[in-house]
Amino acid sequence: MADNQNPAVEEHELTAEETNEQRQIRIDKLKVLQDAGKDPFQVMTADQSHHTLDAKAEYEELEAKLLADRPIPDVSGLDEQAAREVTNNDYNERRAIMDAQPITVSIAGRMMFKRVMGKASFCNIQDKVGNIQVYVARDAIGEEPYADFKKSDIGDIFGIKGYLFRTKTGEISVHAEEMKLLSKSLLPLPEKYHGLKDADTRYRRRYVDLIVNPEVKDTFVKRSKIIQSVRKTLDDVGYVEVETPVLSTIAGGATARPFITHHNALDLDMYMRIATELPLKRLIVGGMERVYEIGRIFRNEGMDTKHNPEFTSIEFYEAYTDYNGMMDRTEAIIRNAAMAANGTYKVTFKGVDIDLEKPFARMTMAEAVLKYTGIDFESFACDNEKAIALAKEKHIEIEKGKETWGDILVSFYDEFVEANLEQPTFIMDYPVEVSPLTKRKPSKPYLTERFELFILGTEYGNAYSELNDPLDQMERFKHQLMLRECGDEEANMLDDDFVMALEYGMPPTGGCGIGIDRLVMLLTGNESIRDVILFPTMKPIE
Repeated sequence: MADNQNPAVEEHELTAEETNEQRQIRIDKLKVLQDAGKDPFQVMTADQSHHTLDAKAEYEELEAKLLADRPIPDVSGLDEQAAREVTNNDYNERRAIMDAQPITVSIAGRMMFKRVMGKASFCNIQDKVGNIQVYVARDAIGEEPYADFKKSDIGDIFGIKGYLFRTKTGEISVHAEEMKLLSKSLLPLPEKYHGLKDADTRYRRRYVDLIVNPEVKDTFVKRSKIIQSVRKTLDDVGYVEVETPVLSTIAGGATARPFITHHNALDLDMYMRIATELPLKRLIVGGMERVYEIGRIFRNEGMDTKHNPEFTSIEFYEAYTDYNGMMDRTEAIIRNAAMAANGTYKVTFKGVDIDLEKPFARMTMAEAVLKYTGIDFESFACDNEKAIALAKEKHIEIEKGKETWGDILVSFYDEFVEANLEQPTFIMDYPVEVSPLTKRKPSKPYLTERFELFILGTEYGNAYSELNDPLDQMERFKHQLMLRECGDEEANMLDDDFVMALEYGMPPTGGCGIGIDRLVMLLTGNESIRDVILFPTMKPIE
């Protein structure tokens, strides 16, 4: 089709004044329709026998069946006029065969293009899966409906009934026999040359972003497939999906600053959850054995390309396994999600090819620091003074209350290692100081059985062999309270009820948390978390 000549689409980005003018023109058109008893906002339903891509696929299938034996006409050696005549005759014969078994469709969607040509016009209708061309002729739909169609605008939503055919240029189209305006668009869409490119506007007006940028819709369709795959992976091995409270009087299960709200009826300050860990482990105590929750988490922290104050995570817990079992589960979840979203285990992110099919690398934190710095922290394990001296030598800042071998090992890892991890790598055996809910490693009690998964220097998962010793857990909570007293607002709060739950006995358990948003970023190639959250947090426009 040729470019749209309708004045609803300009060759420049509309100014605010021009947008207001367009809006008023469209409101006037709406009033005319309403006065004529054709108010589109009074239409309650519309038939939709096919989506656009399904209609095209059905036509192609019938075409292959009915025209399988027809050869392509040979026009070599013919002059232009003779060749055109042969080609036209072949088209008419093919068209007659197909029209003898017409595929009747009812479609509905938004008009994205319109070209008016006297008694016949073309438009393009977009629905949730794609778009299709529509041939609109006055003789087919009637003089009055055709006049109304000519006055319609880009962005209007139509219901169309007709039959499928292929144009001479080869495009599968709908020959409209009935058109009904279902909703009037009062604001013009961004014109097609400039589009909607400003990121801030895209996030604030996601509804427009989804209309004019098909790849955005594709991202969120893939997001849905990824979440479905995560569920299926766990459901297939006997996990039970549960729901736990969003509001709590204690913010626990993670090192993060919470949002605070107020319950009026109870006259009680409450926290938005920063993790689902502690209630899920209570369910393990209760005998549910394998549980998971996919849900919103709220952390009152900074915003950047990897962080949004509210985000989606999955946490899953399994009795009678450890962090090794969680590594296997994590690999399966990510691998299956990649296949569900993209049909392959290979992804490219930030220009780097990532292989999710190979077994993920596994390395202890001390081994990783040794590899990238040459410093063997295990050779002076628990020697705080030597660790402090090395930190000063390497200009590593030591926070108050964190003057320990374990805290400094983590600082070295953050500074010298993390950014180097491109391919999927499990970093294991974190110091006990930074893992208040994790089981100690029996052979090295200053370490814990904890891992984090890193890909391209970004964390994608965090897992433990869960601490089930209530006495040890209480001591860890006390250490966290000391950190809070030193000014660390992200340190864990004391949860007496959770300790009580452990005192009833929790079996050996593995647990893991994976950030769904970051996983979607990886598998869809989006480098900002705002591009994978439909409505990211935005500062209001003043």
